[in-house]
Amino acid sequence: MFTGIVEEVGTIYGVLTGRKAGSLHIKASLVIEGSKVGDSIAVNGVCLTVTQFTASGFVVDVMPETLNKTNLGELRYGDPVNLERAMSLGDRLGGHLVSGHVDGRGRILSKKQSENAILYEIEAATDILRYIIPRGSVTVDGISLTVVDVHANSFSLSIIPHTVTVTTLGKKNVWDHVNLENDLIGKYVERLLADQGNQGNQPFSLHSSRTKQHSVTDSFLRDNGFV
Repeated sequence: MFTGIVEEVGTIYGVLTGRKAGSLHIKASLVIEGSKVGDSIAVNGVCLTVTQFTASGFVVDVMPETLNKTNLGELRYGDPVNLERAMSLGDRLGGHLVSGHVDGRGRILSKKQSENAILYEIEAATDILRYIIPRGSVTVDGISLTVVDVHANSFSLSIIPHTVTVTTLGKKNVWDHVNLENDLIGKYVERLLADQGNQGNQPFSLHSSRTKQHSVTDSFLRDNGFV
């Protein structure tokens, strides 16, 4: 698990790719402190396993599924990446609970200065937007961010100067892809509601019409351990 608070911006200094998979060599210093082979590090929000350490960083393998669903396949030599080590029990949860399992890619539609902040509008697929709510949490390239508003095919974010400075967002341009991970709680609540709506041996479906027969109540949240 991660928190979405980027610890360091690393640099890609080696990309080895085959037809469907590959490995990334990443220059970093902070995130390798206390890390060992087999540990997890989030790279642009993607949970990856350290397979090797080098003189100036570490190496991770990237599988076909990862390349298909994230922007890691677009990385080239010299590109910056957001890095975060897996959280430890007792750590401060500065962002929100992040699994490092990316739900899909989004695309930056606009980037505008607004006083001391930068407003981003990010295009996303319907199956991602369904879990995004105003003032809710979303992870963008591994960064825990608060949603400003949600539109028909996109959502907007207001990014403070500190985040722009210490992450890769400030270097992103319009039409660039970003990795998106929805808040875990919304997905688990939907699954529980769908399970309640199923009767007998009916097949499970997140889109079952039965889910509309149930509402999220205080007692439901208590019974299922959310409060």
